[in-house]
Amino acid sequence: MTNKNANSNLIIDGCDTVKLAKEFGTPLYVVSQQKIEERCREIYKVFLSEYKNTRALYASKSFLTMAMCKIVEKEGLGLDVVSGGELYTALKADFPTEKIIFHGNNKSYEELYMAIENEIGRIVVDNFYEFELIEQIALKLDKKVNILYRITPGVNSDTHKYITTGQKDSKFGIPLEKDIITDAVKKALSSESIGMKGFHFHVGSQLFDNTSHIEAVDIAIRLMKELKDDLGYITEELNTGGGYGIPHLKDDIRRSLKYFIKPLMDRISLKISEYNLSMPEIMIEPGRWIVGEAGTTLYTIGSIKEIPGLRTYVAIDGGMTDNPRPSLYGAKYYGDIANKMNKEKVCEVTIAGKCCESGDILMKNLEVPHIVPGDILAVYNTGAYNFSMASNYNRSLRSAVVLINNGQAEVMVERQGYEDLLRGERIPKMLSNKEISPSKVKGII
Repeated sequence: MTNKNANSNLIIDGCDTVKLAKEFGTPLYVVSQQKIEERCREIYKVFLSEYKNTRALYASKSFLTMAMCKIVEKEGLGLDVVSGGELYTALKADFPTEKIIFHGNNKSYEELYMAIENEIGRIVVDNFYEFELIEQIALKLDKKVNILYRITPGVNSDTHKYITTGQKDSKFGIPLEKDIITDAVKKALSSESIGMKGFHFHVGSQLFDNTSHIEAVDIAIRLMKELKDDLGYITEELNTGGGYGIPHLKDDIRRSLKYFIKPLMDRISLKISEYNLSMPEIMIEPGRWIVGEAGTTLYTIGSIKEIPGLRTYVAIDGGMTDNPRPSLYGAKYYGDIANKMNKEKVCEVTIAGKCCESGDILMKNLEVPHIVPGDILAVYNTGAYNFSMASNYNRSLRSAVVLINNGQAEVMVERQGYEDLLRGERIPKMLSNKEISPSKVKGII
């Protein structure tokens, strides 16, 4: 819950954001446990309890820490990971391995070995090369690996081209040319090390329309029918991915989960009945939809530069290092001056990051009250693809993450220090005739 107190400060879940900024520093990612739990429970109400033989997994690439793993586990969801790092995080958090699904278009031997050794629930196979690696490792470890094939349904989605994933010309998945996909299924069915469970598709991210999901379902279920007729193969599982959009601007419409789920499930039921097939287990994988609106990022305002007749630049102590999405995708956000919530908004400003890039602009035409250096800017709905895409560009320090709930705040991820930047670095001996030790640096506060 978001409101303001008598001091004109922004309050989120009982926590004064101005006090959070003072206690933990800025930039600061603030994550609402309550909001995450609300979304997980909406999934249970609208999907898991409404439809039999269903499963929901959290798409961890949107935001993952060990603490997030614990919240997801507590709420009864599975976990979708896309890298060895995400898998390692889940394993270190003791997340139930049977509830983990491993995605990715170029999983390494080492990543697959870790997944198979730890007996994770499913591996989503993207290509034939990966299939061969899985077979090799499974034989070596004497394991049977359950897989889904990721298919490319060939549908286009109304979203940014960088987050469209279901089109025919996609780096993800196996093309649906009949000889290619049939050969893939035959390979899996003939392998003693592979359990062929079904198929996965993903049509894109930040979607506000459900038509591309419906199109993909039609294609996937037609494939199920053809494989049953040609090979006698019965599909046990169909993973429909995620991609459900969230609002980023004040006037954006928030789509309920039911908006996406009901037409999807109605269509699946219709097509399964039409083709006289057995209903497979249906999976969804929301990520942004679960965590996006749970995040708020706090910044401290620094320099203010007015260009007469053009614009006023307001610089903050973060930028594209903690939120690259505006620079990368043209993503839009809105925010407030957290310590002046009751003040009248009197002008429009451009919020500029501190990176040495002209494109490091977080927001344009943001309405604000009179502001001065030291004010606190709160940017809303930053829970997804901010922390997870953060970098040390310009040797910037990665920000801290705090979890808030009912007036309490605890650190999920510590803020980096300068020594963290140098961890793992060495000065080679070839640069000097003697061993070199890094110099001591004065003036570190």
